[in-house]
Amino acid sequence: MKKLILGLTAILLLTAVHAQDGKKAYRDAKKAFSTYNLDPTGNKAQLSEAATQIDVALQDAEIAQDPTAWALKGEIFNEVANQIVAVRQLGIGSLDELPKVDHPAHKAAEAYMKSYELAEKKWQTKDALKGFQQAQGHLSNMGIFFYEDQDYDSALENFQMVIELHDKLKADGEASSLDSEDGTNEGYNNQLYITGLAALNAGKPEAASGYFRKLYDMKYEKPAIYEALYKIEADKDRAAAYKYLEEGRKLFPDDVSILFAEINHFLAINELDKLIDKLEQGIAKEPDNVSLYSTLGNVYDNLHQKEMEAGNTEKAQEYFDKALAQYQKAIEKDPSYSDALYSIGALYYNKAAAMTQELNKYADDYSKEGLKKYEELKKKIFEEFDKALPYFQKAEARNPSDMNTLIALKEIYARKDNLEMSNEFKERLDKVQAGETIGAPYFKQ
Repeated sequence: MKKLILGLTAILLLTAVHAQDGKKAYRDAKKAFSTYNLDPTGNKAQLSEAATQIDVALQDAEIAQDPTAWALKGEIFNEVANQIVAVRQLGIGSLDELPKVDHPAHKAAEAYMKSYELAEKKWQTKDALKGFQQAQGHLSNMGIFFYEDQDYDSALENFQMVIELHDKLKADGEASSLDSEDGTNEGYNNQLYITGLAALNAGKPEAASGYFRKLYDMKYEKPAIYEALYKIEADKDRAAAYKYLEEGRKLFPDDVSILFAEINHFLAINELDKLIDKLEQGIAKEPDNVSLYSTLGNVYDNLHQKEMEAGNTEKAQEYFDKALAQYQKAIEKDPSYSDALYSIGALYYNKAAAMTQELNKYADDYSKEGLKKYEELKKKIFEEFDKALPYFQKAEARNPSDMNTLIALKEIYARKDNLEMSNEFKERLDKVQAGETIGAPYFKQ
């Protein structure tokens, strides 16, 4: 029994020591923060000490029930965030001088929320609400920094807290940083918008959908909302998701981003007729965008191949000419545009390959007429391959590691019985397929 009593005494003493440590840490935190505030420029170390000690203090169960202790943590971490903003925006001081704290503005907001929850007196509640207002600005700035640094998860976390604090402030009838002077909801709506963008970039489409859908329901005038909702819903049902692009185009007929989203939509579902119209609209809006000419050329090329397979040679030639014209326009805009150079080569190559299938019909016809047709067609085929070759050579000069270009060059030289050149490009192709990058092109243009 005596041993048991001694054991209980030891536990009580240990608890008392922890309590004393917590209270001491709380006093040290207040003292350090007060010293820092006397000279923020020269007392950065005191800010670090305050941040460390307040976290130690709040591990004490008794102090953790004190709303003023949590309010102090909010003040300290708000100031850490404030100093980070000063360094990032104004170039004042150095981040190395500041406490190493992850998400200080978010932690400040959480501390004020805890203080608000524990508050028993009006002044404590008022202090917590004032802390919410101060934290909002820091959260917004920190969120922007994270967004600029492409840390979209952290940006989202900070932006979401701005909205959460806004809701709490409005529930108490207090002003929020998201309030607009003209009485509109522009500040709040814009915060929903950038929070949705952060969620979308963070790969969290469901979270993004919630913010964008709110804006969609209130007819907020941002074309990106319609594009974002299309992207979110397209993974589930692309056809149903298209309604957002349709609505967006009606509301914002001059918005290029929505137009390009439509182009990608019709590319994905291979509706070539509608795609031609959208691409022509895109070219009218951005006449120097070479990728639009190249893409339109690809559409006509696909139609050309379909008509060739169907045996409609006249229609096939019409689409061939249209494809060639678009690729040539791309090269006129940018002579080094390798995609268009390759595509012209592929256009001639595929035409020759299709003619090769016809050539096989005469392979076993040894009549005089059969042999004549065979030789005439064979000559035409090699003329098409010869037309393709210089474009593949130019494409290789600009992108020597492009696998498709290397395959085409290997095949053309093999057909021309130039085994030395065919083997040269086979070796290069093998290297690329093994994960290597070709440093220098074979052809110098």
